[in-house]
Amino acid sequence: MAQAENACRLKLLRADVPADLLPAGCTPTDLQPAVNVKEKIEVNGESRLVQKKKTLYPEWEKCWDTAVADGRILQIVLMFNQTPVVEATMRLEDIISKCKSDAITHIWINTKPNGRILAQTRHLKNAPDDDHPVEDIMTSRSNSGPGIQRRRGAIKHARVHEIRGHQFVATFFRQPHFCSLCSDFMWGLNKQGYQCQLCSAAVHKKCHEKVIMQCPGSAKNTKETMALKERFKVDIPHRFKTYNFKSPTFCDHCGSMLYGLFKQGLRCEVCNVACHHKCERLMSNLCGVNQKQLSEMYHEIKRGTHATASCPPNIANLHINGDNKNNGSLPNKLKNLFKSHQYSVEEQKDTDEYMDNIWGGGDGPVKKFALPHFNLLKVLGKGSFGKVMLVELKGKNEFYAMKCLKKDVILEDDDTECTYIERRVLILASQCPFLCQLYCSFQTNEYLFFVMEYLNGGDLMHHIQQVKKFDEARTRFYACEIVVALQFLHTNNIIYRDLKLDNVLLDCDGHIKLADFGMAKTEMNRENGMASTFCGTPDYISPEIIKGQLYNEAVDFWSFGVLMYEMLVGQSPFHGEGEDELFDSILNERPYFPKTISKEAAKCLSALFDRNPNTRLGMPECPDGPIRQHCFFRGVDWKRFENRQVPPPFKPNIKSNSDASNFDDDFTNEKAALTPVHDKNLLASIDPEAFLNFSYTNPHFSK
Repeated sequence: MAQAENACRLKLLRADVPADLLPAGCTPTDLQPAVNVKEKIEVNGESRLVQKKKTLYPEWEKCWDTAVADGRILQIVLMFNQTPVVEATMRLEDIISKCKSDAITHIWINTKPNGRILAQTRHLKNAPDDDHPVEDIMTSRSNSGPGIQRRRGAIKHARVHEIRGHQFVATFFRQPHFCSLCSDFMWGLNKQGYQCQLCSAAVHKKCHEKVIMQCPGSAKNTKETMALKERFKVDIPHRFKTYNFKSPTFCDHCGSMLYGLFKQGLRCEVCNVACHHKCERLMSNLCGVNQKQLSEMYHEIKRGTHATASCPPNIANLHINGDNKNNGSLPNKLKNLFKSHQYSVEEQKDTDEYMDNIWGGGDGPVKKFALPHFNLLKVLGKGSFGKVMLVELKGKNEFYAMKCLKKDVILEDDDTECTYIERRVLILASQCPFLCQLYCSFQTNEYLFFVMEYLNGGDLMHHIQQVKKFDEARTRFYACEIVVALQFLHTNNIIYRDLKLDNVLLDCDGHIKLADFGMAKTEMNRENGMASTFCGTPDYISPEIIKGQLYNEAVDFWSFGVLMYEMLVGQSPFHGEGEDELFDSILNERPYFPKTISKEAAKCLSALFDRNPNTRLGMPECPDGPIRQHCFFRGVDWKRFENRQVPPPFKPNIKSNSDASNFDDDFTNEKAALTPVHDKNLLASIDPEAFLNFSYTNPHFSK
């Protein structure tokens, strides 16, 4: 195949055609492009444009390449039922001249007699000298035509635990490592412990919160660290000297072995601490100090200081019966002081009620369930976490959706806390009619199980693929119920963080319910009310998350704007061949609003796409006022929506309580079975207390 010196990669994104030019019953998304590449040739001394190759019929949002030659012309014809509607003609050299250097460029191509086409272009060098489509992984569509035709999975960057300036991340150590805090070996088959991204300090997962010294690789100087330094006067530098170790020795900072035959590392002349030469500058000034013991003392003091503020009255007034006879050392005094509480029966009941209010219950006296109580019927969805299956409660003819999470995947990704947050939100869902409810949760040696109400109407992704887009009345109905659900979550200090078409399900009546709270963030695990984890589905991620800034509930309203746009237009508002280009589009480009949507809808979307999270629609400082009072929602009776009294504009076709026809055949045709974990060593490495009190039966569940 010949190589062209220059080539142009093109992707047609959307068309803006006046309504008076469109045939009856046709919208811009119904138009199909046809591309003719014509070349200038000399015939009898005259220049003529001749088409030498067949007409190309590219799909919307699909890439295709064409070589650039002198005088080559590109003709784009938009057709409806093989009838031309508008056309555009442009020299390929002009398109190349508008391309940025080695980058994606968005251009508007004017059409005749009126209208324009939004295209994405890129200048290529040494490309094949022919016109051919190119597989586009990020925006590939099925053969069913334009519109949203794919499911998009959520992403989540590794969770960072910030302790005293350290940035600890769960890490798989390929070589033996020892904890720099307690000096014990770090056992495990997957991610055995945490390692700081800045200074490489390695610690157990159970020890990372006990680290007391500021990270030497961090520019931060936290108040806690300064207070600790003043209180304990911990600033004793080591006296390191190069040393020949005669037996295998491990670094007391990064935990890995000191390699070499001689002069393998450094050793302190005073406390015999060893480290690599590269780790010397990162070693904390703790010569002769037992970090583990000092950390325990500090945390016990801190725990005692906040006991009154965080406990109910009976707990705050507990009697302390310390034994002062055997308190020779300060640690023993502290342990005797804080570990000798005597609880009465009444006080213990108060404590249990207090903890139940916090965590939404635990293993209680109500009926408990296990896997043998259910029949596995069909697979409804799957991902890296495991599967969601349709199940039947034996002997009851009741059907539920069971989410099955692999324990080893959860532990490897350090997502244990996320499972408890999801459980808590699902329990809380019984207070809101637009959130998927939890029936029960339980576990086996290999899996965690959430048994939830079965929403057999399918998700909005499934339904929008059937009709390409929703009309404004249907969009407004779904938007109102989603707003009620989001505001309920936000009132309870919960950020959803994964709002998308796939997670909005319909019940048998056509009302929506939000599902999948695996990305949710609660106030209990947020820094100053803000979150920082990079997570979400790429098309729906807000600018502040992409920039790595702290963020709050405003990110849900950005995702809500993307969701509304997809329902109204049938396409995503932001585009890119890869994540980097998509994120650049989210940060810099203004979404295109076709004339098929009303001015009120466009105004609402513009306010939701405000890149300033403080003034975004839905937030208190929005200049357009509260979201419920926006002109797009004019005439909405919010009280009736909150009480689920507004009849849905669409009712899904459901044949029976166990009908799964509204879910993708790719999933439902699979065999409903759990994948067993055959690695016995992996099962043995799972801490049996990692998911303590996970089992729960919801007494407030209602069908």
